[in-house]
Amino acid sequence: MNPTKWSLWRRIIALCAVVAGLLGLIAVSATVTAGANRADTTKVMDRLTPALVNAEELYSQLLRQQSSVRTFLLTGKDSDLDAYRAAQKSETEILAETERLLADEPDLLAAVHDIAAATSRYRREITEPLIAQTRTDGPSAERATPTDTSRTVYTAASDRINALRTALTTRRDVVAAQVRSTGNTLILLLVFAGIVIIVAGAALAFLLRRLVTRPVTELAAEVRIVAAGNYDHEITGGGPPELAALAADVDTMRRRINTELQDVVEARRLVEEANRMLEQQAAELTRSNRDLEQFAYVASHDLQEPLRKVASFCQLLQRRYARQLDERADQYIAFAVDGAQRMQRLINDLLAFSRIGRLTSGFNDIDLNAVVVDAAEQFEMQRSSSDAEIIFTDLPTVRGEEPLLGALFANLIGNALKFRHPDRTPRIVIDSQRVDDEYEISVEDNGIGIEPEFADKVFVIFQRLHAKDAYPGTGIGLAIAKKIVEYHGGRIWIDPSQAEGTLFRFTLPVPVLEAPAPLLEESVS
Repeated sequence: MNPTKWSLWRRIIALCAVVAGLLGLIAVSATVTAGANRADTTKVMDRLTPALVNAEELYSQLLRQQSSVRTFLLTGKDSDLDAYRAAQKSETEILAETERLLADEPDLLAAVHDIAAATSRYRREITEPLIAQTRTDGPSAERATPTDTSRTVYTAASDRINALRTALTTRRDVVAAQVRSTGNTLILLLVFAGIVIIVAGAALAFLLRRLVTRPVTELAAEVRIVAAGNYDHEITGGGPPELAALAADVDTMRRRINTELQDVVEARRLVEEANRMLEQQAAELTRSNRDLEQFAYVASHDLQEPLRKVASFCQLLQRRYARQLDERADQYIAFAVDGAQRMQRLINDLLAFSRIGRLTSGFNDIDLNAVVVDAAEQFEMQRSSSDAEIIFTDLPTVRGEEPLLGALFANLIGNALKFRHPDRTPRIVIDSQRVDDEYEISVEDNGIGIEPEFADKVFVIFQRLHAKDAYPGTGIGLAIAKKIVEYHGGRIWIDPSQAEGTLFRFTLPVPVLEAPAPLLEESVS
């Protein structure tokens, strides 16, 4: 296969294989050389040098034996032989240790054996006979004087020791030279390994520059041409097969982008058109809000004034001409008064409903315990007349508008008192629990309840489940409650699991920074 067609990865693998092979050979050679160097160093330090020291010590012990024996020959005292016996024992131990150290050196080991034989001869032929004769005949200065024979035997032993010292010195120098030689070889191998690494690095850098850096730079230049807006410029690339494939993929992407560009332009046009429509709708919504505010103004001023006059005059007619006209006229006047009053309540409720979220004083930290107390006080007369009990426990502090939250609890408490069961004393329980990042507030009563199929309809504005003659009201209270809860970021619903009465549940967000509140349990009864 032509190497010029190789991929970048294959070329790098080939280069790494060559470098790894050379470094492997260098490592094997270095290992063998280092082993030899270590063995020779160990021999010099742990065997030859201690053996040379032992040779010096052997000479000292031989001289010590000679001196101790000469003293004994002059004095005849056995205590003067203690040094002789000790030197003899030390000599035996030194010879044994030296034999152990030179076990792998036959020539030097033979020299040690010659020393042992020479010192043994010296004691056998010279010292031991003289000691025995002195013990028999007594000390004698003449006997202590060395003879030619004793000198010859002693000199033979000392010459053997000197010969061992010379041989050990020569052998140590030879092994030390081998240590230096293997050390130099190791240095050369390390230098060669460094050269191989440097050459490999240079080759890799050249390879990357020629096969990666330059083709990538050329490809980047062509990509910049396309990025500048010339989407019709064809991107071509050279170098190894990987980069050529990358250039082909980039050109494919360019063609796809160029194809989809018209779709993007068209989509942008559609978005701009949609934005214009949204702006028109926003303008219309603004106008609608202004109209709504104008309607609220008219409802609160222009409509209220004539309605109050109609209601006032109807009430005057009712009081002044009651029983002066026939019974049907009294009935018609009563209908007119009731209609005017209901219209006033409807207008007031509509105004309250429309103001939620528009007229705001900002959110503050609100203690729901205090809000419930204030709301319950509004129904003190109804509560007293029906012996109703309102219980709330450990309600949290939330962020909101106090008037709106007061209206929320007032609507729910008012509904519970209004729709109470005729056979039960009203009992309203308000409780709370934390669920993740929300407080879930529950308002439970033991009234007549709401059928499950009407659980959603009761929150629709003006939706009534009973005739207006049976229960007073405009049917907007729960719609206001729902709007207040949603304005505070929560939701409200009726729990269908309640078997007796009605259970309202609604959620309010937990404040971001919340301090733990003490346990509070209050009862209004």
